[in-house]
Amino acid sequence: MTHRRSLIRRVGQVAGAFLLLGGGACFSKRVTRIEPSAVTDLSGRWNDTDSRLVANQLVEQSLASGWATRYAQLHGGDAPVVIVGSFANRTLEHIAVATFVKDIERAFVTTGVARVVSSGGERDALRAERKDQQQNARADTRAQQGQEVGARYALTGTLESIEDVDGRERVVFYQIDASIVDLETNTKVWAGQHKIKKYVERARFGL
Repeated sequence: MTHRRSLIRRVGQVAGAFLLLGGGACFSKRVTRIEPSAVTDLSGRWNDTDSRLVANQLVEQSLASGWATRYAQLHGGDAPVVIVGSFANRTLEHIAVATFVKDIERAFVTTGVARVVSSGGERDALRAERKDQQQNARADTRAQQGQEVGARYALTGTLESIEDVDGRERVVFYQIDASIVDLETNTKVWAGQHKIKKYVERARFGL
C-alpha cells in the first residue's frame, strides 16, 4: 500500500511539471519593433499617440486665435516668448505629463511663430552650468550671465477623464483644457480644449 501511494505521488508530481511547462509555453510572447510614430492603441488608455496629437491640436488652436500675430505686430515682428508650465493630471490613471509638456514645446518650436524658454527645473541646471563656466571656461567662450530671455506668456492646463463600463464594453473620455496667460497682466489671451473618446470592447473567451 505504501509503495502504491508513493507511485501515485510521483505520477502526480510529473503531471504537475508537464502542466507547468505547458502553461509556460501558452504564455510565451514575441516582441516586434515598430516605428515610434506608428499609431497603437492596445488598452484604450492615454498613450504616446494621444500626447503627440493633442499637443499639435492645442498649439494649432492657440496660434489660430491670433494672439501671437498681434504680439509680433506690436513688437516689430518679434515672436512672443512662451513657457509651457504644468498640466494637472486629474484622471484616475498614470499619465506621463512631462512627455506631454515636451510634445507641446516641440510643436511650438516647429511652427517658428513663438519662442519657447526652458522650464524651471531645466533653468536651474543651465544656471549652474553658466556659473561653472565663469570659473573654469575661457573668457571668450563663457556664456554670459544675466542674458536670459524672459517669457511673456505661460501655457498651463489640466487633463481629466470619465470612464463608463458595462460588461465587456468600455468608453473612455478625455478632456484636455489649456490656456495662455499674459504674465505681465495676468489676462488670458487664449483658452481652448481638446476631447478624445475611445470605445473599447473585450473579445469573448473562446473566440
